[in-house]
Amino acid sequence: MAFSRDQEEKVYVQHRMLQQAKELYEWIESGAIVYLAGTKNPMGKDVEHTLVQIIKEQGNKTEEQAAEYFDKMKDELRYMEDLY
Repeated sequence: MAFSRDQEEKVYVQHRMLQQAKELYEWIESGAIVYLAGTKNPMGKDVEHTLVQIIKEQGNKTEEQAAEYFDKMKDELRYMEDLY
């Protein structure tokens, strides 16, 4: 869990994603669907950027390859957002 309001030190979703980057990438490679719900700004972009970073680093991909991988996830409905 990530709490950004209930404690002195802010812990955001992207922090938790980075802490579990290897396992998260393994899940994605195995066909996991990522669903993000919450505020659009700045969380939506921060999480998207972090996910592309994880794909790049854990998948040994270039920035362009990681972005293409992420776009493919969206096309396949394996990354979905409900942001407000």
